[in-house]
Amino acid sequence: MNYATVKTHDVANGPGVRVSLFVSGCSHHCKNCFNEEAWDYQYGEPYTPAVEQRILDALAPDYITGLSLLGGEPMDPRNQETVCALVRRVRETYPDKTIWCYSGYTLDEQLLAGKVGDPQTVRELLSMLDVLVDGRFVEEQKDLTLRFRGSANQRLIDVPKTLQTGKIVWWDESNER
Repeated sequence: MNYATVKTHDVANGPGVRVSLFVSGCSHHCKNCFNEEAWDYQYGEPYTPAVEQRILDALAPDYITGLSLLGGEPMDPRNQETVCALVRRVRETYPDKTIWCYSGYTLDEQLLAGKVGDPQTVRELLSMLDVLVDGRFVEEQKDLTLRFRGSANQRLIDVPKTLQTGKIVWWDESNER
């Protein structure tokens, strides 16, 4: 897997100050995507153990709220295993940090339905997320007033509560997790 960039002090992609990994590779090709260069799976640099360690080190300070995964497409079948391994390490090392993931795939219709990559890897990855921002960016529904998303069709999903209840539960921003 390649990655486009790592931001060690991101305040735009989830609550608080976060570390954000922008992976490379996306087949959605949303019109007017903010990160079009990351569609290319070869864009950026190779994701290596040293990069992973840099992410883990950047998460260490108490003022860092958590990790955000963006792209490109973190849930792309070509990225799933590497992203899952990173999330597993973050969960083991920093169990109190939150993990957000942005995906153009929808949770209920695609990810949980086993239509994207390896269902077992997807399930494991989802089980470690706090919030999934799902759905493709839709230019015609672009809304700059929305918090942590670009278009009105995108949902901020509380993943643990959704997996527990079997119904989509929206993230409650009053708890800022």
